[in-house]
Amino acid sequence: MPSQPFLHHVQTPSLNIAYEQHGPLGGEPVILLHGFPYDPRAYDEIAPPLAELGYRVIVPYLRGYGPTRFASAQVMRSGQQAALAQDLLDLMDALYLPRATLAGYDWGGRAACIVAALWPQRVRALMSADGYNIQDISRACEPRAPETEHRLWYQYYFNTQRGVDGLTANRRELCELLWRLWSPTWASGPELYGLSAASFDNPDFVAVVIHSYRHRFGYVAGDPALEAIEQALLAQPPIRVPTIALCGADDGVGPVLEPDPDVDLFSAGYQRRVLAGVGHNVPQEAPQATLDALLELLQEH
Repeated sequence: MPSQPFLHHVQTPSLNIAYEQHGPLGGEPVILLHGFPYDPRAYDEIAPPLAELGYRVIVPYLRGYGPTRFASAQVMRSGQQAALAQDLLDLMDALYLPRATLAGYDWGGRAACIVAALWPQRVRALMSADGYNIQDISRACEPRAPETEHRLWYQYYFNTQRGVDGLTANRRELCELLWRLWSPTWASGPELYGLSAASFDNPDFVAVVIHSYRHRFGYVAGDPALEAIEQALLAQPPIRVPTIALCGADDGVGPVLEPDPDVDLFSAGYQRRVLAGVGHNVPQEAPQATLDALLELLQEH
């Protein structure tokens, strides 16, 4: 039988991070990172098989989710990309992990991509859903094709007070809608949503989400303590670690583009695989493809 996850907590300068752990403490570390609006349940069919093979698998709740809490009232409730990356670095430091294989999608994929780009010595290999997931904030306000723009309605909604009030009052209903829109062909999504919905009851969920979607358009300031990271990301740094990108062909957030727009942003072995019948929540919709990609990276590198 697959091992059951145990909930642990570790203190970092900004957070008390809750994380689930599978496998032996001495195993090769693999960190699996969820996105918005999801939680560690996305990896329920991936973490146990990795643990059975002897890997130490760590699945954290991101800031603003589940039992993760901010260290104090003074820590900014930022959702900017630099905060997610710093949280990942802080988690690795707190667990004394000099290096790990990273996997993530959406917000978690962004954190993994940033750490791989700016601190490649900390990353053995990377599985990133949707490829290069680092925001280009300097160009964020350039209009896109109407087909793309209409998919981003929720981001514009969150930039209004009505959006703040709507997410506050209807977070479970709104997040369930996003699950359906972003994974339109995922038959199990409605049934599995209830396993993750409680993670959005975190007291800082709304603040972190709203800041994330306002900061990426340059409409609010970021955490001054993270400005150096944001400045480094303006250059859209390449990723120089072995990477497999998994892209859902039915992703409701954005269509798969051809030719691959990210190919020149990776320089240490890169593959992109487009998964038919899969939407935005790649690990939970396609656990076997995700597991296969991770094992390929772990065994080859």
